[in-house]
Order: sequence, then C-alpha cells, then structure tokens
Amino acid sequence: MGSENKIDDVGWYNHDSQDQPLSASPSTQIHNQQHQHSKFLTLPTVLTLGRVAAVPLLVATFYADSWWGRTATTSIFIVAAITDWLDGYLARKMKLGTAFGAFLDPVADKLMVAAALILLCSRPLEVAMSGEVPWLFTVPATAIIGREITMSAVREWAASRNSKLLEAVAVNNLGKWKTATQMISLTILLAARDSSLEGPGILVPSGVILLYISAGLSVWSLAVYVSKIWKVLLK
Repeated sequence: MGSENKIDDVGWYNHDSQDQPLSASPSTQIHNQQHQHSKFLTLPTVLTLGRVAAVPLLVATFYADSWWGRTATTSIFIVAAITDWLDGYLARKMKLGTAFGAFLDPVADKLMVAAALILLCSRPLEVAMSGEVPWLFTVPATAIIGREITMSAVREWAASRNSKLLEAVAVNNLGKWKTATQMISLTILLAARDSSLEGPGILVPSGVILLYISAGLSVWSLAVYVSKIWKVLLK
C-alpha cells in the first residue's frame, strides 16, 4: 500500500507507521478553536471587560458640565457596581469561571474605584459647615488606592511562594465590607454632584463619612493580611 494516507472524519494516519500521532482534521481544529474562544469569552468575562471599557466613559462624562453628564457618570458607576456582583454570581451559578476572568475581575474593580476617587479629588465637593476642603478626598483616596496596590503586590508574591501564604491573603469578610462601603460612598458622592437632587447637604457628608469608613477598613484589612502572613512566615 506504500505511504498512502487515509483521511476520515477524525483525522489522518500513515499506514506504514502506526506510531505517528493523529492530527485533527481542519473541521475539528476549527471546532476546537471555537470552543476555546467561547470558553475564554464567557458571559461573566464579557461583563468584566465591559467594566474596564466603561472607565474612559466615566472620565468623559464626569467632565461634561451638564445635567446629563452628571447623571451618566453616576449611572455608569452604579451599573459597574451591579455587574461587579453579577459576574461573580454567574461564574459560580453557571460554572463559567475561568483563570482569565479571576485575574481580570479585581483589576476592573480597582480601575473603576481608582478612577472615581481621582475624579472626585480633581473636583472636590463642598461640605456643609466646612466648605471646600482640598484634602477631604485626597486622604481617603490615598489610603484606598495605596492599599489596593500593596495588596496586589502581596498577593502576587504570595502566589509565587506557597499555598499557605496564598490562603493567608484570601478575601475575607472585612474586605467585602470595605468594598461595599466603597461602592455606596462613591455612588452617593457622584450623585451629589447633581444639583437637581434634593438634600445635597445630607448626601455629601454621608458620602464622605462612608468614604472615610471605607478607608479605615482598607487599612485595617491590610493590617490583618500582613499579620496573617507574618504568622505563616514565623512557623
């Protein structure tokens, strides 16, 4: 029979050499590529990518001096906060979690929160009884962003060492409360820029108080993580 190749719906092989590996047919290769692509771009991952893409829109609408710009800024942040919860829920419920999604989700969160904090620092709101205080947002913003950068580096380092260190920096309830107060406070402060809303004198102080609580929780959670890491290293 010589070296004639036999082609079927699975692949091809050489009759003279049964030890040669099977090679997938073009149709099978295309199917595998489509499967990998669909596995990569799951619904939760698409939602997370949407949050990343929304960051430039948040910045653009923030500096639009009009009622629709202020409304759009707040709406974008609220939708981002909702999808932050939704993508994690869908990933667990529908078993659509991927390594890329797990990596991208905290990145998208940090980008959105950091952008909102920097924007608020660039145009401080006036607070009743104290007026416009330049450092009012700078202090908690520095604490929150600094904590996130530090924790990202710590988790990267822990992942390269051993599983016990990685367990020590796993997300805990304190971190969840920190995230919740961040989202609520930033939503309130972004919404307070809309002069058409009633009670701005109440919104701004409450948003500032929650922001400082979030900053305190950020520093506290960082101290807890460092303490856990220190205990693991001493063992």
